[in-house]
Amino acid sequence: MKFRRLFFTVILLLLASVSYGGGLRLVWIGDSITDGGWGRSGGTMAPSEERNHKDLNHLYGHSYMLLCASELQSRRPECDYQCFNRGISGYTLAELETRWEQDVEALRPDLLTILVGTNDVDRSLKAANFDIAAWENRYRAYLKRTREAFPAVRLMLCTPFVLKAGRLAKTKNYAEREARVAACAEAVRRLAREFDARLVDFYALFARLEQQHATPASYWIWDGIHPTAAGHRRMADLWLKRCPLKR
Repeated sequence: MKFRRLFFTVILLLLASVSYGGGLRLVWIGDSITDGGWGRSGGTMAPSEERNHKDLNHLYGHSYMLLCASELQSRRPECDYQCFNRGISGYTLAELETRWEQDVEALRPDLLTILVGTNDVDRSLKAANFDIAAWENRYRAYLKRTREAFPAVRLMLCTPFVLKAGRLAKTKNYAEREARVAACAEAVRRLAREFDARLVDFYALFARLEQQHATPASYWIWDGIHPTAAGHRRMADLWLKRCPLKR
C-alpha cells in the first residue's frame, strides 16, 4: 500500500512539472462544490490520479475554482500562477485525510484553499448529535500538519453553506441541517483566526444574497447545496477579494 501511494505521488508530481511552469502553486481542495467535474471525472468520486491531467480545456472543472484560476492567470500571466483543483465529489473532512499526501503535500502549495463540511453534516443527520468539537480538532490537525510541512504556506479557509432550496426545502430536518452547517462555519472562522488564515465566508455570502435580492434561494443554490453559475460567480468574487495574491 505504501509503495502504491508513493508511486501515485511521483506520477502526480511528474504531471504537474510537465503541465505547468514555475510560479506560485495554488491548490483548492474540498468536495463536489470545488470539484466541478475537473479532469473529466463525470461527476464521480474518481481520485486525482485517475483523472485527465492533459486536457487543459477540462482541467479545472466548472466550479468557482475555475473562475478564480482564470482571473488570476489571465490578469497576471507574468506571475505564472500554477493552479490545481483537487476537490473530490462526496468527500468529508475525514476522507480528505486519505488524499492529503497526494493532493496537498505532493503539490507543495504556496496557497491552499479548503472548502469542506456539507457532506459531514449530510451524513451526520442520521445521528442524534454532531460532534463539532471532534470535527474542528480534525480540521486543526490538517492545518498543523500542513504548516509544519510548509511554514510559508498561505491558507484560505472557506465556510460551508446551505440554503433552503430545491430538494432540501422539502426535507423535515432542514433546520437541524442548517444549524450543523452554521456550527461548522463558526468552527472555520475560529480556525482562520487561530492560523492567521484568510477567511472566505461563503456562509455569510449566501445568507446576504438571499436577503438582498428578490429571487428564490434556488437562484443561487439550485438544490440547497450546490451553487448555480450565478452562485459560483459570487463565490469567486469573494475568494478573489480575500486572496492575498496580485491580480
